[in-house]
This record gives sequence, C-alpha cells and structure tokens, in this order.
Amino acid sequence: MPKKDGAKLTGRVVYVVGSAAMPVMALGELIELLIDRGWRPAVILTPTAASWVDTEQLAAHTGYPVRVHPRLPHESNPFPAPDALVAAPVTFNTLNKWANGISDTTAHGNLNESIGLGLPTVAAPVINAKLRAHPAYRTSVQTLRGAGVTVLDPDHVTVRSAAGKVIRAQWNLVADAIDDAANSR
Repeated sequence: MPKKDGAKLTGRVVYVVGSAAMPVMALGELIELLIDRGWRPAVILTPTAASWVDTEQLAAHTGYPVRVHPRLPHESNPFPAPDALVAAPVTFNTLNKWANGISDTTAHGNLNESIGLGLPTVAAPVINAKLRAHPAYRTSVQTLRGAGVTVLDPDHVTVRSAAGKVIRAQWNLVADAIDDAANSR
C-alpha cells in the first residue's frame, strides 16, 4: 500500500496514458486499483480523452496534474521518472501511432519514450472487431510486442453489452498485467 506524503503518494511510479475510448470515463477506478497495489500513478491523456473526463478530480486523486499538452521549453516535468507505463484504454488510432513512432501528442510521445526507456509497459486496447480486422492492427500489435510491450486482448479487458458496445473495462486485469510485467524484470 502506498504511503501518503503530503499531497503525493510514495511508491513505484506508473504513467497511465489514456486515449478516447469509453472506459477512459472510469479511469479513476484503475487509478484506485494501482494505488491500492503500491503504485504512484501519473496520468497523461490524449486531448480528446481529456475532454471526456474530470481532469481536476484525477489530479486531486494522484497528487499530480493531468498532462495533456506539451511542456513549454522553460517548464520541468511535473512527474517523477516512471518505473512502468500502462496505456489504458488504447484506441485503434493511438495503437497504430505508437507502433509507428508518431509522437504528435504528449500521450503519444510518452508511449514512444516508454519503449526507448525499456519500461515494463502494458497496453489495454479497446478496439472493436471491425477495426481489429484491419491489417494495421495486427501489424501494430506485432511491432509493439516485439518491442517488449504486453498487449492485452481487447475482448478480455472489456465488458460489452448485448449490442456489442463497450460498457466498461476490467481494470483488475490491467492492474494484474502491469504488476506481472514490473515484477518479471
């Protein structure tokens, strides 16, 4: 269990990078699970994902601002160095940009840096079957796995309605995966 030190938690630092898929609206649940497991989460969101959530509430919960936009040249990183990274939820767009090294947002840049840093990294894609049938998906998953990223099965990390719409993420599986990835190194 992490210890409180003023407004900030102490423990291993995990960057949580979220993109605009329905489960991002309940990202606080993943943050709580990670804190309970001894992680100190710092949240980075794509601009669209940030427009879907209460960034102030996430910041209050983690003790860090939620990063969305690049820092100015004179600004320092408000986060400590990461020990691991969780990309959850990850959309088709974000997964493909990551696999191709595109760093056009703060979120995508941090995903790409996680590979260069050799961090334990887990991706929890929330991608429908039609998009998973696209050849770019298969290629991107292979590329990321080849770079050491644990890419979870979208059917295992989401719960869907009878109509096939994503209702929620199974955050416990995501938290288990980052614990496993970090503990195996």
